[in-house]
Amino acid sequence: MNRTPVPVTVARGDGIGPEIMAATLRVLEAAQARLAIEEIEIGEAVYKRGNAGGIEQSSLDSLRRTGVFFKAPITTPQGGGVKSLNVTVRKTLGLYANVRPCPAYAPFVATRHPGMDVVIIRENEEDLYAGIEHRQTDEVYQCLKLITRPGCERIARYAFEYARAYGRKKVTAFTKDNIMKMTDGLFRKVATEVAAEYPDIAFEHWIVDIGTAKLADAPEQFDVILLPNLYGDIISDVAAEIAGSVGLAGSANIGMNCAMFEAIHGSAPDIAGKGIANPSGLLLAAVQMLVHVGQGDVATTIHNAWLRTIEDGVHTADIFDANVSKQKAGTDEFASAVIARLGQSPNVLKPVAYAASPSIEVKVLTRARQKKEQVGIDVFLDEPNVTPEQLGKSLEQLAGPDFRLDMLSNRGQKVYPGGAPETLCVDAFRCRFISTSGAVSTEQVIALVTRLAKAGHPFVKSEGLFTFDGEDGFTKGQGQ
Repeated sequence: MNRTPVPVTVARGDGIGPEIMAATLRVLEAAQARLAIEEIEIGEAVYKRGNAGGIEQSSLDSLRRTGVFFKAPITTPQGGGVKSLNVTVRKTLGLYANVRPCPAYAPFVATRHPGMDVVIIRENEEDLYAGIEHRQTDEVYQCLKLITRPGCERIARYAFEYARAYGRKKVTAFTKDNIMKMTDGLFRKVATEVAAEYPDIAFEHWIVDIGTAKLADAPEQFDVILLPNLYGDIISDVAAEIAGSVGLAGSANIGMNCAMFEAIHGSAPDIAGKGIANPSGLLLAAVQMLVHVGQGDVATTIHNAWLRTIEDGVHTADIFDANVSKQKAGTDEFASAVIARLGQSPNVLKPVAYAASPSIEVKVLTRARQKKEQVGIDVFLDEPNVTPEQLGKSLEQLAGPDFRLDMLSNRGQKVYPGGAPETLCVDAFRCRFISTSGAVSTEQVIALVTRLAKAGHPFVKSEGLFTFDGEDGFTKGQGQ
């Protein structure tokens, strides 16, 4: 066994962060975790110094040096211009996989689903969390949903590798590919392709709305749930609360060269300084961290002691139940109770046993690039005082010999030709021009946009319409 301490970057955070971090570090020390800690300052104090990201370069240097970030909750100021620190760290360091175990602890923590033992694996960098937003017109705002094949493949492989490493039997993907056929459709398609490489792991897919309903009603049916970013963020909190409490859940954010471990709850400034916060989420994140750095022995000792503490009825106020609990413990008291039980195992709850470091290796396969040809363009115009019929007739005259006006849409719904009078139209129109003769050149596209501008049509942006190996890389308008 390697006794050399592992370098770890620690941030004590904001609100209840310093309290629960101090309690957790006490448990780690008592359990003889082999860590060499570097402390950094992040969050509220850094925001107040004018850093919109909440983390300074020296701190990022520490994270790159250690490769392990153990973080307490931080407070993100409200208002424009301030970016989420979690998103910044995840994207900067390539922490593509978010892992949140959500088991039930019945009968010691109240839940309607005592048999629940779900792990949420969420893609961590893409989707709407790319954070690319624009105001297009006086009335219209947009947020771009970006899904990539490498991103899908990487998180899908991680989910199956995780299932194999931890003895899980099934992976279930949730998407909304019946509506977002290209973005969510890609996520499902790639997950299905990857699943074929793991015949020992069952695979299924659910539409996210009914899947979430089924998770809330019968979580025992699920094992590992694989999700794109936004759905994963929402459903991981839902799953944690169904299991018993968001306050008990820790999470890992895994990258190729770095990893971050944290509780999933916020900084709870309303109870900061009162000594009543539950350190369990952060402590269970520390368990994930210890497994990640090859100290499964210490992780096993701490996790079993925590389970025994819960089983013995030593509970913080957030999960205290007079019918079950025997002692209402504050933050430090709870940490002391866990320390007192180091070396013990639960009698009712299932004990854990972690390997030194489960083998999870993820590779993205190389693939031949497809032939890409432009066959049209969507031009977005700011047209506040015009009907679809008026705009359509005008644009048909400007399409020229290289293009034809295929349709106009407003908020995604086709409104010309043959639109419905009941459809609400705002001031932003998508105007789709399709080539009259196959592939078009950049010069032809520029000439079209120039004609529109000279005719006085206010230009917002454009999106090229491409085929890939002859297959359309764009969807039709709703109602088209």
